[in-house]
Amino acid sequence: MELKSACRMLLFPIQMFYHIVRAGLLSLLPSSKKDLSKEVVLITGGGRGIGRHLAKEFAKQGAKKVILWGRTEKCLKETAEEISLSGSECCYFVCDVANREEVYKQAKVVREKVGDVTILVNNAAVVHGKSLMDSDDDALLKTQHINTLGQFWTTKAFLPRMLELQHGHVACINSILSLSPIPGAIDYCTSKASSLAFMESLTLGLLYCPGVSCTTVLPFHTNTEMFRGMRVRFPQLFPPLKPEIVAQKTVDAVRSDKAFLYLPWTMHALVILKSFMPQVALEEIHRFSGSYTCMNTFKGRT
Repeated sequence: MELKSACRMLLFPIQMFYHIVRAGLLSLLPSSKKDLSKEVVLITGGGRGIGRHLAKEFAKQGAKKVILWGRTEKCLKETAEEISLSGSECCYFVCDVANREEVYKQAKVVREKVGDVTILVNNAAVVHGKSLMDSDDDALLKTQHINTLGQFWTTKAFLPRMLELQHGHVACINSILSLSPIPGAIDYCTSKASSLAFMESLTLGLLYCPGVSCTTVLPFHTNTEMFRGMRVRFPQLFPPLKPEIVAQKTVDAVRSDKAFLYLPWTMHALVILKSFMPQVALEEIHRFSGSYTCMNTFKGRT
């Protein structure tokens, strides 16, 4: 038994090296994309911002049906009508993902009226843009309930049927701030870090579940109403992402079964640097980039 364990320990670094090289080579090859013509896609926070563009992009790339969830009926209705006019089937349901009972109730309604959801996109999020001491307690709780716990309820509502069918996909629109937080958005950064841990754990938990996979998208600052007024010191070096580009890249990642997507790709360097740089150096980078003051002019939608 000891000999067998010793052999496994010796083989482990070789296996790791093989898988790293294999993954690197596969990333250079064009990946095949799955067909969306039989997929029923549900997007939380689908009435505006990135969610609206995601809905349009899934419809554009051939999704069978697109379902929108959100709290503001006016925005949901406008988005659904726009997509329907383009020739795709789209409907909406008013649902607050922070409300567990409401999520389970509306999930049942969706199954009865539309059918089984095969692609779930957890996109709904809020940000209050304040420091800890300036934040209202209820606002802090609201951010965690929507940005983090909402994913628990929606995933629990739709994942069991995906596992039964051995067909499905859970996607999450996260943020690079989950890995590199900034001052002035402590509620958002904390919730996104929790959300990332949730998706990492879920992705690993589904490794041996055939036909069901996950995608986590970590974009840099995106030019939407939610972060209106956020100021970056060097916009030429770090331009805000366009929401339609984030949507397009996300749908492509889902179709390619890509587990994690950093936008732009240069965010990989940020993650690598943070893994070995001393705290003093990281603080200097924050000062240089202006992240200490970037939320001072925040006027976004909370």
